Amino acid sequence: MKRCPSCEGTYASVEETCPVCGYQPRRINGIAAYAPDLALDADGFKPEYFEQLARLEAGNFWFKGRNRLILWAMRTFCHRQQSFLEVGCGTGFVLSAVVEQNPETDAMGSELFVDGLKIAAERVPSASFIQMDAREIPYVAEFDVVGAFDVIEHIEEDEIVLAQLHQALRKGGKLLLTVPQHKLLWSQADVYACHKRRYSAKELHHKVRAAGFEIERTTSFVTTLLPAMVVSRLMGKKSSAEDFDETKELELPSWMNAVFYAMLRFELALIRLGIGLPVGGTRMLVARKP
Repeated sequence: MKRCPSCEGTYASVEETCPVCGYQPRRINGIAAYAPDLALDADGFKPEYFEQLARLEAGNFWFKGRNRLILWAMRTFCHRQQSFLEVGCGTGFVLSAVVEQNPETDAMGSELFVDGLKIAAERVPSASFIQMDAREIPYVAEFDVVGAFDVIEHIEEDEIVLAQLHQALRKGGKLLLTVPQHKLLWSQADVYACHKRRYSAKELHHKVRAAGFEIERTTSFVTTLLPAMVVSRLMGKKSSAEDFDETKELELPSWMNAVFYAMLRFELALIRLGIGLPVGGTRMLVARKP
């Protein structure tokens, strides 16, 4: 079901216009925009970063490793899903992998910024897309699986977002989350990425449960690289915002990128065996709406 942003009424998701008040979302570049005032400029991300990400993420060890983790989690915990929503889909890098693995699933990508949606729509033409604010998701009990991958740390009102993700899921539906972890890693990289926070496991678990979810699996990731991350971030704290190079962690020498990717694949092998990694730069969580 859709939830009307104007009158709060609900109606069939295939309908474009609210039958109660006549509300109809604006279209920007052909995409339905439910938060058009925020579509071009808003707090939480730099829209110009999308083109850079689209160019670099497919070859970067972290993006590739995270995709393998997400796809494993979907295969393991999300059986027979017919619908999937990615909140904050960015350039569509994750969504394209999800669609390739689950071609029969009705996939939708959402993003606050239309700059990202333009790239995502070109990358995943079989999916549908909407522009929206994650704090006001225009769906109720609509999706079997909802994913938000390194998204909620960008939003001050993360508890509201988690409640909205819960609302958008059907009963028994699954939530997949990844977030940056450990406050001691806070650096100019987080400032540049417009992060509001890095999570502890305790904080994330508390907020997810408070939103009404039951946690099925939670683990750290990027564990083997944590010492290198600590050194890099501590050095980064000494630099100013003007000196920060946002491409440094994305454009690595090919040999280093290959070694780091192999280390993340080793971590995934441990996770697949049921081992929970206690620390790491990222935390992955799977939860269920009862």
